[in-house]
Amino acid sequence: MKTINKTIKHTPKKQHKTWYKLDLSANVYPTLQRRNFSNVFRLSVVLKEEIDPDTLQRAVDLTLPRFPAFKVALHKGIFWRYLEPNDHPGPFVMPDIINPCMPMLFKSNNRYLIRIYYYRCRISLEVFHSLSDGSGALKLLKTITAVYLRLKGHEISNTCGVLDINEPPRPEEMEDAYIKYASSRVKRPRSQGKAYRIRGHREPFYTLNIIHGLLSVQEVLQKARSYHVTLTEYLNAVLLYALLEKQKADHVFREHPVALALPVNLRNIFPSDTLRNFIAMVYPSVDPRMGDYTFEEIITHVHNYMRFYINDKFLNADITTNASTQQSPLIRIVPLFVKDIVVKQFYIRVQDKQSTAGLTNLGVIDVPEEMREFVDYFDVLMGQPFSLRTNCAVGSFGDTLSINFTSTIIETDVERFFFRKLVQEGLHVKIETNRDMNRSEF
Repeated sequence: MKTINKTIKHTPKKQHKTWYKLDLSANVYPTLQRRNFSNVFRLSVVLKEEIDPDTLQRAVDLTLPRFPAFKVALHKGIFWRYLEPNDHPGPFVMPDIINPCMPMLFKSNNRYLIRIYYYRCRISLEVFHSLSDGSGALKLLKTITAVYLRLKGHEISNTCGVLDINEPPRPEEMEDAYIKYASSRVKRPRSQGKAYRIRGHREPFYTLNIIHGLLSVQEVLQKARSYHVTLTEYLNAVLLYALLEKQKADHVFREHPVALALPVNLRNIFPSDTLRNFIAMVYPSVDPRMGDYTFEEIITHVHNYMRFYINDKFLNADITTNASTQQSPLIRIVPLFVKDIVVKQFYIRVQDKQSTAGLTNLGVIDVPEEMREFVDYFDVLMGQPFSLRTNCAVGSFGDTLSINFTSTIIETDVERFFFRKLVQEGLHVKIETNRDMNRSEF
């Protein structure tokens, strides 16, 4: 009997490409994408020496592999969008532009959903919100800056949010912390009621107005403590006061509550190292139909609201509401284009109408001790609003408190009422803007 030995070639199994689900809050942002709107925010660090773009590019190239949450491209499936690792060249650093937070087209920029700009002493990072929130993006900006300074010959330690680029990414940095913690037996109602909408004339296409205020942290803290509230509560009250004054100046036929959309960093309540989104929204508000409020009454109202709503039980109920919706078997089998229509209409008709303005506070920003001497201050900008409104973003470094208003409205009424109130309170404010002040009074 003749035996024939055949060589059998084993074809290797096809390698499945890694992909990531969008986190719980990230699903809505691509749905709202349009030609003149992307949910993009910007973080900036201002150094004390002019930026070298070649060294900055090297720092970005060395840093980004440590942050897989940001080195991704967005893709569409039949039922959901998802993220895949992006191996294209880039992102490439660019000279800054006059109108930041431009719409981020998903197939441009080699499909990267982040942009890095430089101008004089400033490094700016822009992020599409489906990737991360301010806390996660801040770690990326800090690490890029630390690597940049090391390339310039300075020793910077891996502390205070600067990650070690020689260390592999940790799984917990990519987790969807919403799903991990959503466990409440109670679900919060989604609608908070209709709020006052700011009146004004819309700016031309792609124009984002910025008014930037710089204050002393100690001055503002001292003033807030005189009212027995936190700095965030104090600034919330000042903005609500400004919005009430704006509604009065508009001479509206029927008044509505003024309300703020305030993101809460859930990492401060539920332990998590995720670099992805992990925030929830609360809506401090004042209803002028109940009567005229003094500034002191507004402060007390905000203080009590924060104490009542910002806690683990209330916020767990909030994220459980969202988690249960997206995990529903019925929702899962609905095609993506139908989901997009429903989510967009819900956002336009309900979500967007329940706040008058947005306010976000990144809080106290710290860096490694060796890095502090090279940093002047940090900045945060909320991007172009979805509707006609103004948004306010706050951050502090050292004794510098940075307050940025972004708006697509020509008029500056809200910003004027806000900063004038701070001055009336005895605070010193330095104002900078990219606006054409010949067209608007401030």
